[in-house]
Amino acid sequence: MLNFCTLFDSNYIHYGLALYESLNQQCKKFHLYIFAFDDKCYDYFSSINLVHATIIKLETFEDADLLKIKHTRTKGEYCWTCTPSIILFAIEKYKLDSCIFVDADIYFFSDPTVLIEEMGDKSVLITEHRYTPSYNLSSASGIYCVQFMVFKNDMKGKKVLHWWRDRCIEWCYARHEDGKFGDQKYLDDWLTRFEGVHSLNNLGGGVAPWNIEQYNFKNENSGIRGIELSSNNKFDLIFYHFHNLKLYKNKITILTSESYGITPINYEVIYQPYVQKIIKYASILANENIIECPGYKSETPLFSYFFYILANLRNLVRKIKTNKLNKKFLISNFIISNKQF
Repeated sequence: MLNFCTLFDSNYIHYGLALYESLNQQCKKFHLYIFAFDDKCYDYFSSINLVHATIIKLETFEDADLLKIKHTRTKGEYCWTCTPSIILFAIEKYKLDSCIFVDADIYFFSDPTVLIEEMGDKSVLITEHRYTPSYNLSSASGIYCVQFMVFKNDMKGKKVLHWWRDRCIEWCYARHEDGKFGDQKYLDDWLTRFEGVHSLNNLGGGVAPWNIEQYNFKNENSGIRGIELSSNNKFDLIFYHFHNLKLYKNKITILTSESYGITPINYEVIYQPYVQKIIKYASILANENIIECPGYKSETPLFSYFFYILANLRNLVRKIKTNKLNKKFLISNFIISNKQF
């Protein structure tokens, strides 16, 4: 049994549904603990009775330490602050042998069991950003990404988890300060600070916009197969992190603040199936008046077009400077009509 936990509010319900669907398709036995960060999110998931999920209300796991600092954090910062707390709560409340934290905007394309097996007898598993060199933000955002983490319910695992929780309660903000950033920079030295921490080697775990340029993907009968361009090493895609994919009324826009390049074939193989699912769930939720169609108020997000142009220009300049310009195709944002699906 693989036990997962995640957190999000009603703005991410459609992503949460896609996450659950992917686990249901890829895992033989799993359970997902969803920490709902507002009443609308909790009420919706409680009403649909997902067989392999437990829905936890915000007030249920908030303790005195969290409530004391809650007013000092923005909504996003408070979610980051709570990440180690929800993992610890799930382990202790439900007496789990281990718990896997996943971001709501992750989608599994293959069974993640192989990732868990890689850590062996280690107590904690973390995943690197594996930035494409020209986008390397490790010094600012951290070597590791809080996207897929495993904590075992043992002495070493809980020691790390308690330390991380304490640090996040002390300081967890969306700014760079004294070598810190949010909940993420705290992970940088875990391999040397603690015993029993493993950094994932499998390239199939942690593919994301900031590293996808290093790979080519294609569909095979067994799933999606990737190849690392620098080494020709082949691997199965386990999960993809759909960072900063946003929906607008009747359209979907992929916006990335760092303007990463995504080739047409990688878009077709990885993004297009996910886009279809997100639009499907957003439409259902909109019809039920759970979210606005399909999730954001702006019917014609003019500012998104500005960032679309800016992102492509910055990406072009960066690639010219680093001699990594893909002359065949360069794209960082997609604006796709709902009618295409």
